[in-house]
Amino acid sequence: MDKDPYEILGVQRSDSGEDIQKAYRRLAKKLHPDLNPGNRESEEQFKKVASAYDLLSDPEKRARFDRGEIDASGAERPQHEFYRDYAGAGTEYHPYATDSGYADMMDSDEILSNLFRGARAHVHADGRDVQYKLRVEFLAAVNGATSRVILPDGSALDVVVPAGTRDRQILRLRGKGAPGLGGGKPGDALVEIEVKPHSFFTREGDDIRLTLPVSLTEAVLGAEVRVPTTTGTVSMRVPKGVNTGGVLRLKGKGIVRPDGSRGEQYVDLKVVLPEKIDPELEAFVTNWTAGKAQNPRAGMEG
Repeated sequence: MDKDPYEILGVQRSDSGEDIQKAYRRLAKKLHPDLNPGNRESEEQFKKVASAYDLLSDPEKRARFDRGEIDASGAERPQHEFYRDYAGAGTEYHPYATDSGYADMMDSDEILSNLFRGARAHVHADGRDVQYKLRVEFLAAVNGATSRVILPDGSALDVVVPAGTRDRQILRLRGKGAPGLGGGKPGDALVEIEVKPHSFFTREGDDIRLTLPVSLTEAVLGAEVRVPTTTGTVSMRVPKGVNTGGVLRLKGKGIVRPDGSRGEQYVDLKVVLPEKIDPELEAFVTNWTAGKAQNPRAGMEG
């Protein structure tokens, strides 16, 4: 049996409609699902409070409930309950005191069960959206992946991270939010992506940048070198005479775009000397007259 709506709202039968409204607002502020995310007990309590208020805030429904014509859910009370309550109460007349009256009650009870069975009063509201954060690896965001979010109740939500997802981008998962009330649609899950930095890749729009160390020999003579990309390692030709700050391009090795095309990968060259200078190299530079004449800071001196 449904609990008395007056008891649910904590009010008296003599209280005014204004008193009932104040009681409802007080409980709604405490139990509303938006203020208690993931708390199923509060959600169920809120549904009961909303149902009780729906009945008692309507003067006609409230009066019918007080007269015993409808129950706490707003459904019509079957006539056989009236008979059960009053049968055998003495010889005073009531509608079903005779055999024919009892037969009429039985016939009408079947009709009432089909025609006047009231639907349970409830609040119809769509579920709210819920927000989560998900940290993903740089390459997972670039190439796409499936990652898992652990929800407050301990359950898991698998999130498909599309290729090319950006840092702080919000993915909307429809129907994965809070459940609706009274048959309302569930809300959505809004997942904000946090992309972890990579040890040597950086992203600039749809392009990838990479600083590639090259040796002095490779810089002077040129060389075929192996270069990492976000989809694997490729070969690249370093031309003769390159210098730190030189930039080479790997076409189509950047971020995939919605139309299927890709950005570029730019390779910033950095000439790196050996940690320990070889005596032969030191002797060569010592006797290298042209090298001594070079001034790489020309134009910077006042």
